[in-house]
Amino acid sequence: MQRFRYDTSGNWYKGSVHLHSTASDGGMTVKEITDLYAGEGYDFLCRTDHWAASDFGPQKDDVCPLWLDGVELDGNDEAGAWFHVVCLGRVTGLSREMGLPAAMAEARKQGAMLILAHPHWCGNSFQDALRHDFDGVEIYNHVCHWLNGKGDGRAYWTTMLDQDPRTLGLCVDDAHLRPEHPGWNGGWIVVNAPARTPAALTAAIRGGNFCASCGPEFGWITAADRHVRIATSPVAFVRLVGPRSEGRRVGSFVGEQWTETEFDVPPDWPWACLEIEDAQGHRAWSNALFVED
Repeated sequence: MQRFRYDTSGNWYKGSVHLHSTASDGGMTVKEITDLYAGEGYDFLCRTDHWAASDFGPQKDDVCPLWLDGVELDGNDEAGAWFHVVCLGRVTGLSREMGLPAAMAEARKQGAMLILAHPHWCGNSFQDALRHDFDGVEIYNHVCHWLNGKGDGRAYWTTMLDQDPRTLGLCVDDAHLRPEHPGWNGGWIVVNAPARTPAALTAAIRGGNFCASCGPEFGWITAADRHVRIATSPVAFVRLVGPRSEGRRVGSFVGEQWTETEFDVPPDWPWACLEIEDAQGHRAWSNALFVED
């Protein structure tokens, strides 16, 4: 039995969940990153340095952006494929010497979410993406887009959704904030949660109650049976994205814009996501709207 995934009755919180500091190969300290992202209205950040897990501990309620814990792993799996994997959550005891497969298993054992990072940039195959039961995948990576145009992971996402419609799609900066990697504030997620606390934000991310964006914004997302209604910032195109070649759409090439849209999701679709696009071509995505209990 499928249930509707979204509850947008809470507040929306903007966050960046792939960031590097001077703890690994980033060019800024945590304090400098905090000040930078605070100026763009971010509510939370996640430090994901290579093999250097963060541990921020308790933070005051008025700290903004709030910091969540994470780490990025890299290495080869048992089949010899090279991966970068972002682990969202507090983990301990991981080291490069233990190897990628053992580190992923330990991170999962400790409750972290495992996100396949920039698979296009890494040269991963679709079989690679399906092999490790990742919780999600980066559908846009801002730094990889800057480096060589290989920041788009949407084809991997659709492949993973065919296997498991619960698979999360995330837009990220992967910010390193160095002269040769200057990009930031290009991709983020916006989480709907009852409060801006680590526990509430983490639960919402794990449940897929967020949207991934490079610009446009979702307001509310509701459903009655399979009839879905959404409110958005002004957008030129709204698409209901389904499996294979399936889809529905509204849009205009002559300047008309939408702020409210509705679709009937066919009952035989195993998954369906929303994509919105503004007049400048910037896009945002929902996760799969319906998932199995």
